[in-house]
Amino acid sequence: MKIAKVVCQILRIQNVAAKTASCQDAVLVRVQTDDGLAGVGEADSSPEVVKSIVDAPFSHNIACGLRELLIGENPLETERLWQKMYRRTMYFGRTGVGITAMAAVDMALWDLKGKAFGQPIHRLLGGKFHNKIRAYASILFGKNGAETREIGRKWTAAGYTAVKFGWEPMGESEALDRELVQGAREGIGEDGTLLIDAGCVWDARTALRRAHAFAEQRAEWLEEPLRQDDIEGYRWLRDRSPIPIAAGEGECGRESFRPFIEQRALDVFQVDLARNGFTDAAYIRQRVEESGARLCNHCYTSPLTAAASLHWLATCRDAFLFEDCVEDSPLRHELTHERVQAVDGWISIPDGPGLGVTLNEDFVRRHLIAESGR
Repeated sequence: MKIAKVVCQILRIQNVAAKTASCQDAVLVRVQTDDGLAGVGEADSSPEVVKSIVDAPFSHNIACGLRELLIGENPLETERLWQKMYRRTMYFGRTGVGITAMAAVDMALWDLKGKAFGQPIHRLLGGKFHNKIRAYASILFGKNGAETREIGRKWTAAGYTAVKFGWEPMGESEALDRELVQGAREGIGEDGTLLIDAGCVWDARTALRRAHAFAEQRAEWLEEPLRQDDIEGYRWLRDRSPIPIAAGEGECGRESFRPFIEQRALDVFQVDLARNGFTDAAYIRQRVEESGARLCNHCYTSPLTAAASLHWLATCRDAFLFEDCVEDSPLRHELTHERVQAVDGWISIPDGPGLGVTLNEDFVRRHLIAESGR
């Protein structure tokens, strides 16, 4: 069995709003073999940039597009192919978008591998510890405390016992920050699990003041209060914060996570399968578990990444929450025939071969804006 095609597709919904939500477009990578098997993966990144990395022709031995590196290879050799892609893209890859493109390919390879063996990916990764995981509704803040309160009420009424509120307008002022979090607590009630995603808006000392303020509302964690590259700041803050500090969604690959793990800079490591792939996510899982910190997925895209996240998170021994994007987007709900969403606040682990989900090809055709590799 050899790889015969690597197809890259970009999808985009009709109404793209100016907000921090990555479920408005998507880049899919499909890996097809000479005997008819196919796997699909997704990157959470700029779709056009990912596509250019897949499509790029050979330049020299460490600056080569991914399709060029994969054609003719055995798709079951996922670890070797990850290392080949990493080395042969060193001059434009190593971190960031180069790794996200590799992650989409890697997800597709593991999907294909699961189909080849007739097994779910979580079994190929070593086996699941959980049949279902408590989900939290992941949604953006309202424009003020009152609007945020209503958002919280909506999702607790839908059965979620945990809700995360994130990004704008957090960071505009201390008064508004406090108002937003108070509204969030009122919305989900005294017994709900409250998670706060600041969206990288403060310096470390301001973040510490906010952590003390949010502790009054019993926030379960404070996510990404600092710039994503401020590893020293995260270590300083984690040692002093009265509530757990979470981050990692923007990290791409094991080398990006390594300093956070080695410096014990976080309480909760959030790993996005659409930025890391299964191969590196499995390595990251082992290192984080050895460090004694907790693991959670990051996912704000399509049901492909939601399914991938569930396969990986099920193999995490101490998994305690699943990020369930509840953004009302066709890409989030209609890209696959299966709906990958929590029911009454809990989400089940897929058990079909590979990712365990199938693309809705009619949806793909209606939203396709670019394609290469056919």
